Amino acid sequence: MVTWLNSDAPVPYTAAEAEMEARVEAILRGAGDETVWLLEHPPLYTAGTSARPEDLRDPDRFPVYPTRRGGQYTYHGPGQRVAYTMLDVAARGRDVRRFVWSLEDWVIRTLDRFNVKGERREGRVGVWVVRPELPPGPDGSLHEAKIAAIGVRLRRWVSFHGISINVEPDLSHFDGIVPCGIAEHGVTSLVDLGLPVTMADVDTALKEAFAEVF
Repeated sequence: MVTWLNSDAPVPYTAAEAEMEARVEAILRGAGDETVWLLEHPPLYTAGTSARPEDLRDPDRFPVYPTRRGGQYTYHGPGQRVAYTMLDVAARGRDVRRFVWSLEDWVIRTLDRFNVKGERREGRVGVWVVRPELPPGPDGSLHEAKIAAIGVRLRRWVSFHGISINVEPDLSHFDGIVPCGIAEHGVTSLVDLGLPVTMADVDTALKEAFAEVF
């Protein structure tokens, strides 16, 4: 059984980490259900275990939180749906790569409900969209932008952290970092793509797609 939580007010990052810790420990003790927590954060940057100092372009812009999830620098803030997944990966095959692939699949299926084609890219964790209406890159390749980030951590095969989908965040807030260490591609959101999507719409799509993947 998976319990779904939804926080209406932005959740401070340290409070979210503490809640995840408590729920993961409960799952490990057999005293709690797997949980997906839907929330937003106030504007902040997080630094994953592979974060490079030079990728923090504006260290004084927002609070910066080191975190033990995989990945590099990520922005979280209002208008971005964060889904923290506290799931039993052991019961899902003990395959970390497969678990990350499943998280990406979850996002892709969620986006598909809004007729947005999310795509994987080799060597780049997360989900991307092609923007053919924008100028191509210097090599003539089509413009690509990241619409969702993924970062996970495991403790005895129970997962922390999860995914974030850009619904309607202030995209200029990403300028303070090199998002996920990738400078040559931009970021986008559902509203930036011209879709009048609400957070509630995304939550409904996430729940439907989760049932298909997990």
